[in-house]
Formats: sequence, structure tokens, C-alpha cells
Amino acid sequence: MPFNLFKKKSETKLVSSPMNGEVFPLSKSSDEAHQQEMIGKGALIIPSEGAVYAPFNGTVEMVFETRHAIGLLSENGVELMIHVGFETVKLEGRHYKVHVEEKQKIKEGDLLLEFDIEGIKAEGYKIETPVIVTNTASYQSIVVLADGKVKKNERLLEIN
Repeated sequence: MPFNLFKKKSETKLVSSPMNGEVFPLSKSSDEAHQQEMIGKGALIIPSEGAVYAPFNGTVEMVFETRHAIGLLSENGVELMIHVGFETVKLEGRHYKVHVEEKQKIKEGDLLLEFDIEGIKAEGYKIETPVIVTNTASYQSIVVLADGKVKKNERLLEIN
């Protein structure tokens, strides 16, 4: 019987979709840093409604001052950034309403923020939303489970 004290048991972690929309590979992003997975691996979602929900149980680690992005930490150590729109930092918070604050505990499905899709588009910005595992290097694999249309709380990523 093989016995290895040093072999770490792999724990699969799941991340749900934080929104309703359509899933694409990060390579389809308008942003080169996301295309090349410089920030981390994950998925790109084009939202069909203006709401972001907690994709797991955890903590809000950061709410960007401009309210267009949020950083989360799952109970099992996954660091996730949800960035609503491309170049939307320039909107300085217009069209965004945050419902949480830093260090707040969250449960999967909690409403985190709302945004006005038409308002963002009217100002000339794209609403593509990268969902990025920012501590990608801590894992062996990050697999996108969803393909095509996705609903909030459906499984989006599997992390090993």
C-alpha cells in the first residue's frame, strides 16, 4: 500500500457565476491583460442584467472607489476579482451602486452591486466583465465549466 506524507490532497473549489449573461474565454476580452491572463485565469461574461451576486461564501476584500470592480475571498482561499466593464474606471462611479463594504461577510447569491448597462454603453464603454482568480498561481488548474448562457449561481469555474 503506497503511503506518502508529502502528497497534498487536492481539494476542488467551485465558483458560481456572479451574474446572468453569456460566457466567453478571457481571450475574447477587449483588454490585452485579460486576454493574456496576466492578472489571472477565469472567464469573461457579457451580462444580460445589471447585477453582480456573490459567487461563493466568503468576504469582501476590496471595493474599488469607482465601484466598477470588487475583490472577494472565498472561505476556502480563492481570491476573485469581478471587473464590470472595460475602461469603466473612467466613469468615476457613475452607473454603479454597491451594496456591500470591505471586510463584510457574504453568502453565495447575495447582491453585491448593481450597474446600469444602458448608461454605461451610452457613455461609450463595453460591459464585458472579467471574473478572474487573482491567486491563480496557487492552483494547478482553473477550468471554465459554463459555456454560452449562464445564470447567477450556476457553476462557472472549477479550481484544483
